[in-house]
Amino acid sequence: MLLEKFIKYDGLGEDLTTKPFNYLTAFVRKLYGGGNMLRKVLLFFVLVVCSGLIAEETEEKITAEEIIMTMTETLNPEQSEAVMEMTMITSGGQERTFVYKAYSKNKGEKSLMKYLEPGRVKNQTVLMLNNADDIWTYFPKTKRVRKLATHAKRQKVQGSDFSYEDLGSSNEFIDDYNSVLLGEEEKNGKLCYKLELAKKEDSDVGYSHLVVWVEKDAYVPLVIDYYHEKDPELLEKELVLSDLKVIDNIPTPMKMVMYNKLDNTTTSMGFRELTYDVNLPDDLFTEMGMKK
Repeated sequence: MLLEKFIKYDGLGEDLTTKPFNYLTAFVRKLYGGGNMLRKVLLFFVLVVCSGLIAEETEEKITAEEIIMTMTETLNPEQSEAVMEMTMITSGGQERTFVYKAYSKNKGEKSLMKYLEPGRVKNQTVLMLNNADDIWTYFPKTKRVRKLATHAKRQKVQGSDFSYEDLGSSNEFIDDYNSVLLGEEEKNGKLCYKLELAKKEDSDVGYSHLVVWVEKDAYVPLVIDYYHEKDPELLEKELVLSDLKVIDNIPTPMKMVMYNKLDNTTTSMGFRELTYDVNLPDDLFTEMGMKK
């Protein structure tokens, strides 16, 4: 691009395609003369061109697997404790809001949700272990714990547009999908890596594939498109993450909105409180811990 500007300026464009360095030498000599000044200017241009090539080569070396690995590590710190608000909007415009405490440990491998509001579900608790492969629920009115079937992780959480799989599978992007880097693209005003994640043959996840836009600087997803398990062309849900803040040195999207394209419903989730600087006891993630 820089040499092309020289061509337009000097009107000597034919030599550039065959002898670009000779043309550059002649152009610089014309401006500055020979000797040391000529060598210094030529050296400057060589350094500029080489640094551009090195930067381009470095950029091209990053792989889809590396991007997904970094994104997963960012989204799943060692431990966390939060108070969250979840609001569902039905196709008719009605709203329902839940508030719950959320705990996670071992980079999301263990997680627990305890509802605070509304009163009808207060102290109801959900425990997810092994990245949501094992799910238990505790009902305070009956004081009983029930283990959900394996396929239950695809069920909606309190009728929302988030499934247990969406909330509890911390390593699913790595373990359950093969990733391909499609390129770079601007999304919601940010430059992102655009990736496609195709379901592995031995995986039991509920989607055929995902398309993910990962913000280049913070390595957090800004948008995730979920495609139907049986119809790969059908966009089932879209998750939009926003309000990025740094909490305990970890970049964190403070707001998440899931748009259900099939049911025309929406569920938003946001943090009221959040910290990663905690030391949660292991017995919190047990049947006894659910009842406390």
